[in-house]
Amino acid sequence: MLLFQEPGHTRFDLRFSVAGIPVRVHPLFWLMALFFGGFSGDFLALLIWVAVVFVSIVVHELGHALTMRFFGQPARVVLYLGGGLAIPDSWGSALGLTTNEHILTLLAGPGAGFLFGGLVLGAVLLAGGSVGVGLLYGFVPFPVASLPFGGGLLDGIVGTIVWVNIFWGFINLVPAFPLDGGQVARHLWLKADRWDGVRKSLWLSVVTGAVMVLVGFLIMHSGYVAILFGLLAFQSYQTLQGRSMMM
Repeated sequence: MLLFQEPGHTRFDLRFSVAGIPVRVHPLFWLMALFFGGFSGDFLALLIWVAVVFVSIVVHELGHALTMRFFGQPARVVLYLGGGLAIPDSWGSALGLTTNEHILTLLAGPGAGFLFGGLVLGAVLLAGGSVGVGLLYGFVPFPVASLPFGGGLLDGIVGTIVWVNIFWGFINLVPAFPLDGGQVARHLWLKADRWDGVRKSLWLSVVTGAVMVLVGFLIMHSGYVAILFGLLAFQSYQTLQGRSMMM
């Protein structure tokens, strides 16, 4: 995500760079990845999950950061408890981007994940494996890959990569603020209505979040999805209330 407040530095931060983009991993990131990996007792499966989440979020944020750099705006990446951030080195230059440049930068994050997932599926085919289409939740078409070697372990790794990068990439495009989709919606509303676009984008976030709560509970049977979008909807509603009090 292209947000907002960078977490403080610690002596336990992991630091490296990719293609000239500085990357910092806050120690709480690992806690988040472990928590969402579950506690099944399968240490290898948990390790694979953490590794896939780490690589996938780095890829996502690099999509944002590299696009910022393309538009003349150096940026850095931070991974922390909330996931990942792509942070411009100068907020002044960020404000100088056009609406279309902002939108392309926002879409580049999930786009990088889709590309990564697609490359992995392509590698499966090149290795002699197969890629088919299954149904998530009984009705959502989704790619399913199988390798001719490695047993279930490699299939599980590929499946996790595809799940994190493609499925959650689409979830990230849902127009609930501050997900990338919510930020894109805000820019589009502001382009159409300079004076009232923010309020309209917040109401869209509230309604979308409420719908996704029902989807999470009734269709996906995912308490995490329901809670996530419930919090996003509540946060947007609070922001609306705060704006109303200021007017």
